[in-house]
Amino acid sequence: MGASSTVILSLFVLCICKSKGVSGATITFVNKCEQTVWPGILGNSGLGSTGFELQRAASRSFQAPTGWSGRFWGRTGCTFDGSGQGSCATGDCGSGKIECDGAGASTPATLAEFTLGSGSQDFYDVSLVDGYNLPMLVEGSGGSGSCASTGCTEDLNSKCPNELKIEGGGACRSACDAFGTPEYCCKGQYASPSTCSPSVYSQIFKSACPKSYSYAFDDSTSTFTCTGADYTVTFCPTSPSSQKASKPEGSAADGSGSGSASGSGSGSGPVQESMLADGSWLANLATGDSIRRHHPFGAAQLWVLVLTVMSSIASWGAIIEFYL
Repeated sequence: MGASSTVILSLFVLCICKSKGVSGATITFVNKCEQTVWPGILGNSGLGSTGFELQRAASRSFQAPTGWSGRFWGRTGCTFDGSGQGSCATGDCGSGKIECDGAGASTPATLAEFTLGSGSQDFYDVSLVDGYNLPMLVEGSGGSGSCASTGCTEDLNSKCPNELKIEGGGACRSACDAFGTPEYCCKGQYASPSTCSPSVYSQIFKSACPKSYSYAFDDSTSTFTCTGADYTVTFCPTSPSSQKASKPEGSAADGSGSGSASGSGSGSGPVQESMLADGSWLANLATGDSIRRHHPFGAAQLWVLVLTVMSSIASWGAIIEFYL
């Protein structure tokens, strides 16, 4: 083999080694919320930051190395002084500053979780197992495979059952966080898929956000894969006004209609959609109340009443006409 052929082959191999999936992935954070968000980062190797400020309509990108594994979340209601010391109302990592320095999110918090492959599949999900504080969407681009978007775009804070709300209503706790019992936390005798089933509370999350993890063993409809992609993590992917008008989709952000399999409570008919719009059926599901609403009159009784009134009007008209 000649020298020129050797150089060309070396360059070709070098290009392959630097292709996506071997060099890692670019992860971009976008803030579409009405307020500033302070993303937190916890992972097995450095991205150059473990927490930062992301103002409204701003974005910031990081290069994640191949094999990176970790999670992202958004902190809200943060107050930091000039030296970067402070805390956050939700998702606080307890470091006392903007950088989380290896500390995770305090519950409740919406989590985006990633494991990047080394030239193989990436795995990613959005988890509500530790509760919810912000709408979040994860989208892949430039990769191969299914690469479906996932997340929770609903405003669950406005629909959170009272027993799961934190003070001030800025986040919604998971049942495990709120009650701490083994059956809600999938611990002890409930520490397996066969013994830990969805609860009425996890089904609230699953119905609103069918592609997100709702409890510990919610894998089949909540874990997604892609190879060689870059990813965008968007906080508040829809505006508050469009969130109010949005349907309780069996669809997720990519508009595909549903997850890879039908999850518990993921169906939504017209009645369920209208009730989800004001959150009433979610609270009733948690308390065991019926979601049906009964009118004081049935259809038949209502027609009888209408006909009786019309008959009375006709009779009074005849009497008046007789005397006139």
